[in-house]
Amino acid sequence: MSRRISLTRAILAIGLLATGLASAQDVLIRQATVHTAGSRGTLKNTDVLVQGGIIRAIGANLAAPVGVPVFEAKGQPLTPGLFGGVTEIGLEEISLEESTVDANFEGNDQEKGLPIHLYPEFDVTLAFNPRSVLLPIARVGGITFTALGTGGAVIAGQGGVVRLDGGFDGPIGDRRTMFAGIGNGLLGVSGKSRAAQYLLLEQAIAESRLPVTTEEKLLSLRGRAALSRAIAGGRIVFTVNREADIRQLLSHSRRLNFRFAILGGAEAWRVAPELAAAKVPVFVNALSALPADFDQIGSTLENAARLQRAGVALAFINNDDASHNARKVRQIAGNAVANGLPWEAGLAGLTSVPADAFGVADKVGRIDVGLVADLVLWTGDPLDVSSVTAKLWMAGRDLPLRSRQTDLRDRYLQAPGEMPRAYQH
Repeated sequence: MSRRISLTRAILAIGLLATGLASAQDVLIRQATVHTAGSRGTLKNTDVLVQGGIIRAIGANLAAPVGVPVFEAKGQPLTPGLFGGVTEIGLEEISLEESTVDANFEGNDQEKGLPIHLYPEFDVTLAFNPRSVLLPIARVGGITFTALGTGGAVIAGQGGVVRLDGGFDGPIGDRRTMFAGIGNGLLGVSGKSRAAQYLLLEQAIAESRLPVTTEEKLLSLRGRAALSRAIAGGRIVFTVNREADIRQLLSHSRRLNFRFAILGGAEAWRVAPELAAAKVPVFVNALSALPADFDQIGSTLENAARLQRAGVALAFINNDDASHNARKVRQIAGNAVANGLPWEAGLAGLTSVPADAFGVADKVGRIDVGLVADLVLWTGDPLDVSSVTAKLWMAGRDLPLRSRQTDLRDRYLQAPGEMPRAYQH
């Protein structure tokens, strides 16, 4: 009898746990200022109903279904979870400790007589660690998704978009994004000339279109297949800054029939009409005002505003230790607004535009019915650094705003006890 009672209690406990998890994904957020980052714009005094982790309804005076908890937003701003930029979150812990960094493939093709490596088949998302201490730090800053990227070569490999909820689901969707680069930072792996970079790019794309039965040349058979899929299904994302290089990429993309996006784009404003016509998204760091090298002589704080006015799809990145400082991307967007960018475009550059560019807009990047309920409630203007995250839901789950940084802060702010603070919990 006692065994039956124990079994019954265990089954009940499991049932209660399952019920708790399900209800944790349900919430009615009432009376928020909802910045949808979509066609509906900003909606004041609006409710958002979340059930099963998905946004089910948006409107005024929504009725709370039975069992769904209600959160009173009291007019505070509600946005989609923010895009952290192209980062190595989950791919590194300490940037200068090689054993904790998995972001780039350090190889070469010496057997082919080339002082370079081209590995389109390299998929950096396989190394993603959802338990990285950097994920909670980013979430405290309202960051809920990021693009994992790789670099260091003309064609560096594949990345993808991940949600920062700590789950092991992997990248969103089946599509991977190919990352590449053009410019002076790659001269050492491309024959000491950026002219060779275009040669390598053109040859790699040509090989990706060869029959699979042909012999391996510059790329392996797997590399050719990976690059072919990337060209057919999406964009190649190029790290590039110089106007002349951007114009060459536009020319190559028309002639070789591939789509691309730009990371950096310090001089992209000089090519804004052409980029808009070719529908090339540009991810900029709007704090770049001084030339860090000769590829960025034309840097200006008005880069973002000029691109947006020309009709370019504009998003933001932080290229200053982006993984550990992903939260600074809000400051970057706010700085763009301070230099002429419309506020709504600033928010879109952290939400809907990157979601569109990376092909995940059916899941994240907007507050819209049917999308995953990754939502952030703010104490004030989301693009003002004096505002902070008041509440964060991922798939409707209320996640604690705690990280290793906040835990250490709290430990060393408490009064000393019998033991040193390092031993106190």
